[in-house]
Amino acid sequence: MTQNTDWLDQVNWNADGLVPAIAQDANSGKILMVAWMNKEALALTAKLGTAHYYSRSRKKLWHKGEESGHFQDVKELRLDCDADVILLQITQQGGIACHTGRESCFYSVYSNGQWEAVDPILKNPDQIYKS
Repeated sequence: MTQNTDWLDQVNWNADGLVPAIAQDANSGKILMVAWMNKEALALTAKLGTAHYYSRSRKKLWHKGEESGHFQDVKELRLDCDADVILLQITQQGGIACHTGRESCFYSVYSNGQWEAVDPILKNPDQIYKS
């Protein structure tokens, strides 16, 4: 039996076959991170219910939490009006979405002509990532 992939074709993928994906806490509404997805990442995310992304720097698919244990359970997937951004409503396991050990990747605030880190590091990245 062939799985219907029409819904994947409705996404406006960029020239590299990618689409930006925003991970938002389903309870608080806080934006936790932005990453990229290709068709395989989006299909796996929908099928398995945990976030999968495409790493542009490593040029490979990655399952969020595969190294850190900070998986993202997907509650809902949304597509914006231009069909070129995915919004994932998620529950963040371990409370840490950022590779810096913070809850969110958006931890810096612009103030007085500079960026200031205002959110605490919840766990030292050296304790999270072994490699």
